[in-house]
Amino acid sequence: MNEQDLKIVRHSAAHLLAHALIELYPETQLTIGPATEAGFFYDILPSKNFKEADLAFIEQRMHEISQRNLPITHEQISKSEAQKLYKDNPFKLELINDLEGDTVGLARQGEFYDLCRGGHVAKTGDIKYFKLTALSGSYWRANRDGVALQRISGIAFLTQEAMDKQLLKEEQAQMYDHRKLGKQLELFSFHDEGVGFPFFHPKGKVVLNQLRNAMRERLRKAGYLEIETPIMLSDELWRRSGHYNFYKENMYFSEIDEKSYAVRPMNCPGSILIYKDRPRSYRELPLRLHEFGKVHRHELSGVLHGLFRVRSFTIDDTHIYCTIDQVEAEILKSLSLLMQTIKKCGFENIKIGLSTKPEKAMGDDAIWQKAIAALKSALNASGVTYTINEGDGAFYGPKIDFRIEDSMERQWQCGTIQLDFFQPENFDLSYVSSEGTAKRPVILHQAFHGSFERFFGILLEHHKGHLPFWLAPVQAKILTVTDEQKPYAQKILSLLQEAGIRVEIDQSGDTLSGQIKDAQLKKIPWMLIIGKKEVELETLTVRYHDGKQEMGISYNSVLEKMQKLL
Repeated sequence: MNEQDLKIVRHSAAHLLAHALIELYPETQLTIGPATEAGFFYDILPSKNFKEADLAFIEQRMHEISQRNLPITHEQISKSEAQKLYKDNPFKLELINDLEGDTVGLARQGEFYDLCRGGHVAKTGDIKYFKLTALSGSYWRANRDGVALQRISGIAFLTQEAMDKQLLKEEQAQMYDHRKLGKQLELFSFHDEGVGFPFFHPKGKVVLNQLRNAMRERLRKAGYLEIETPIMLSDELWRRSGHYNFYKENMYFSEIDEKSYAVRPMNCPGSILIYKDRPRSYRELPLRLHEFGKVHRHELSGVLHGLFRVRSFTIDDTHIYCTIDQVEAEILKSLSLLMQTIKKCGFENIKIGLSTKPEKAMGDDAIWQKAIAALKSALNASGVTYTINEGDGAFYGPKIDFRIEDSMERQWQCGTIQLDFFQPENFDLSYVSSEGTAKRPVILHQAFHGSFERFFGILLEHHKGHLPFWLAPVQAKILTVTDEQKPYAQKILSLLQEAGIRVEIDQSGDTLSGQIKDAQLKKIPWMLIIGKKEVELETLTVRYHDGKQEMGISYNSVLEKMQKLL
């Protein structure tokens, strides 16, 4: 599939959607409608809000316009002419006024026209394989203080086969939506008393703790030191770090003793204050300080989405203070640790990208080029394949991003390693060199999971609820044929619990088939079945979540098999 051709089809599909809307609902005000990585959307201000049921009607009109096979043309017209065309649409007028030059692009198909830079199929009949998929809220130019709009989203492809494949993926995604699984498996919930703030139940907390503990031990062995910093700090600190200018619209503020404080949107400044607490020597570098730091960001209610987009989440944050000469070795170490961490969770396909200077950034180009060169050198030394993502860096430095592919072939950006020359300057950080002079360290910002909450949701959907044995909140359920086997079951329970296995006995009194069905619904990895024969021979029958079964296994053999999976 040609990516450029696909982008053109999706761009044209957005215009097709707008055309259908104007024919059906002439009072609709169009704003913008770009192609996206997944398809296309159009943001609109309708005279009356649409409902999900309206999408089929709109899509039908899109197909009718497609069948008309209207030629699609593109031309440049004067701004004054464009302003006359859109005299009743303040959104389009704002876009026209913001454009440089004396002319603007206009695309036409039949009697419909729209502002456009170009890049279309030849005629509407070339747009065949599309579907409207969602209706959501948005804001004009993503400004929460701006006009509230509606967004209609869709998908478009070059072939029916490609679209059917995508629709199957979306069907699976809905079936294994982490929000449904979270409720079904009693892992987490959301409540109106705290919109956007997840509540983790005992079983969900087990999963989070397992992720943290595995990372904590891996980092400890690699020479990292764990810290903890306050969740609320003076807003002067956030102004100094630069986060205030970049995050203030998403920050929570409070006044204490007539002084303004901010709940942290990032963990960096707290770590920096620990580094700065006393003079540092070159002998201490690299100093690797890591923290499971909870942050808060005021996300718009319209973009909140289960664990994927929340207002409070925990980052597995590490700040490595080192010399520029140590950067390459530290990145190589980080790459190795990250790959171990992600693959332990069951992800094999990992894509790496190097993100360069964004439009809004601190510092001059010379420093940025030096930082980018250091990251490139480390990636080249590691031998990994990577791509360059122009303009996608953090405001304070370039970064290495890691995208993981799940079982439904979706990609998720999770881990990151960012090189920062600017915060050491902002906070006047230094260390005493071997020559006895003060020198400036650099900071490597590192996160493997990113947001633990978001990673939890990705894990659930990737494994379709069947978490790996080492992560499962209940790793094994003991099922008995009758109550006569309960004493032996209790003995096995005690032995496994003492060995550190998370295990339960089914106390429901259901038949064995009922107990098996319940364990399957709860997606428990192992079922240990005990009947009269197992008691007599002091063995166990193991039934796995995929239906496979092993009979007559000794307790020691069962434990050995389990421990290999931890």
